Amino acid sequence: MSEPIRLVVAGGGTAGHISPMLAIADAVKQDNPAAQITALGSPGGLETRLVPEAGYPLELIPKAPMPRSINLDLLKFPFRFAKAVNQAKAVLRQSNAQALLGVGGYVCTPAYLAAKKLGVPIFVHEANSKAGMANKLGAKHAAAVGTTFAGTGLPGEEQVGMPMRPNVATMDRAALREEARAHFGLTDDRPVLLVTGGSSGALSLNNAVAQSLQQLNAAGIRTVHITGRGKQLTNATGALLAHEGYTQVEYVDRMDYAYAAADLMVCRSGAGTVCELEVAGTPSVLVPLPIGNGEQKLNARELVQAGGALLVDDKDFSAGYIAEQVIPLLGDQHKLEQMSQAASSLGRRDAAQIMARKIITEVSSRVHSGQEG
Repeated sequence: MSEPIRLVVAGGGTAGHISPMLAIADAVKQDNPAAQITALGSPGGLETRLVPEAGYPLELIPKAPMPRSINLDLLKFPFRFAKAVNQAKAVLRQSNAQALLGVGGYVCTPAYLAAKKLGVPIFVHEANSKAGMANKLGAKHAAAVGTTFAGTGLPGEEQVGMPMRPNVATMDRAALREEARAHFGLTDDRPVLLVTGGSSGALSLNNAVAQSLQQLNAAGIRTVHITGRGKQLTNATGALLAHEGYTQVEYVDRMDYAYAAADLMVCRSGAGTVCELEVAGTPSVLVPLPIGNGEQKLNARELVQAGGALLVDDKDFSAGYIAEQVIPLLGDQHKLEQMSQAASSLGRRDAAQIMARKIITEVSSRVHSGQEG
């Protein structure tokens, strides 16, 4: 498509929504460098930081979640929701949008309805194995629906994988390993356990690791712990927890370094994390988030069945589990290599490009046939 495409991308709240949204936006830009892309989000979500950092303009509309009980908010809901739809329509009009991409989150329901009313083609990407309510609505009217996992139940779905930013999608774990270990200050060849609860941290993981530092170090294991912003571990005096063989950081922008440095990763099983582990070929112990609708356990299913990861319930992940399962595994290089190969066999690297091509092809077709607007 020679003319610059005009695209609105909608999603927000968590990195699990924003990261694939930005990956698809980047892929559209790569194919169509003059593309005009506007992001639509809600106040208070991570999009207010991540979208501007990625270089895209961000428009905000208020959240209008459906109240779950009969109260005053329920009476106000129709007015709030109508206002959100009208504001989404205004953004689509102002940007003269030729397409809307939605990835889920509160902002997407009004955005999908606004696009439908204006005749703007809708594209949906569902990251989780269990589709959210917004994407169930959007998929009914979508020109194309891409999913990370098979069998989400969305109409017209096509499994394309998880859209990822290029530094992870194209990473070579073995080639990056030395640079990644240096990034974390790892100067020897001891096996590395990397623990992360995601951008918001995970208290249960943090506590279990804190109780295991002596055993981990005694076993010759280096532990790198990404605690989450504001979730640093401290000792009885309030100072940052320190131990031989232990490094803690709040946040890592280069997750490709984390996957490359780790011999084994302990983490949640958000859809993005699972798919990045597959692309990287990093063996893992997955601890699904114990709240929500169970999608994290479903996200982990294929990787665990393939032999690339172990699965443990949040309530069972403890210092005892680390002693009985994690430490022996880190001492079994052959098993780790088998897990790495199993994970790599599932990795899909081109989901962002597939979604970008679907959007650009549809818009180009509408322009040439005179359907636009």
